[in-house]
Amino acid sequence: MHEEPAASGRRSYAIREMFATLQGEGGQAGRVSVFCRFAGCNLWTGREADRAAAVCRFCDTEFVGTDGSGGGRFGSAEALAEAIERMWPGEGPARRYVVFTGGEPLLQLDAALIGAVRARGFEVAVETNGTIEAPAGIDWICVSPKAGAEWRQRGGAELKLVYPQPELMPEACEDSAFGQYFLQPMDGPDRVANTEAAIAYCLAHPKWRLSVQTHKMLGIP
Repeated sequence: MHEEPAASGRRSYAIREMFATLQGEGGQAGRVSVFCRFAGCNLWTGREADRAAAVCRFCDTEFVGTDGSGGGRFGSAEALAEAIERMWPGEGPARRYVVFTGGEPLLQLDAALIGAVRARGFEVAVETNGTIEAPAGIDWICVSPKAGAEWRQRGGAELKLVYPQPELMPEACEDSAFGQYFLQPMDGPDRVANTEAAIAYCLAHPKWRLSVQTHKMLGIP
């Protein structure tokens, strides 16, 4: 675990974990990526005791703390960007791709960090719940809105709607502006039924495409 204090007047970044893998979902599925998972979220504390009362109750991601593999506190954008670069598994700068995720990454992702990773040849992606408007300089914005939460980032590369959410169905997303629209079956005990329902909706509404979590099927992070 990396620990670096922030210098005076400089923000630090709390990272739950970092790892290289293949993107498992959505429009970039199969692409080699460095995932940088920020700690913290604005829709759930991450504690099981609080799940029932949270805005987002179906999260399947561990985002509490900074003690995951590759995680820690980074005292500057440059320090974190260097750590991301070290994670890149390929040779040279070609097709470098970093996915900032969480939790909610836009609580911490800022212009300084975006600039630092872009200077190292990375395309920048973010996976966000859409409650915070994204800063400039991000190449791929994936928004996964949640029922009951304010939805401010209403455009980007892809909308990935976890399905079904009775209070946020695909029809409520028609006034958004995304390049691609995905339904992702909600995981859990009803996964099979949710997948069948998502397939049926996509067949009836070809604007929507099916997104499945291939990384879970393959057993990779």
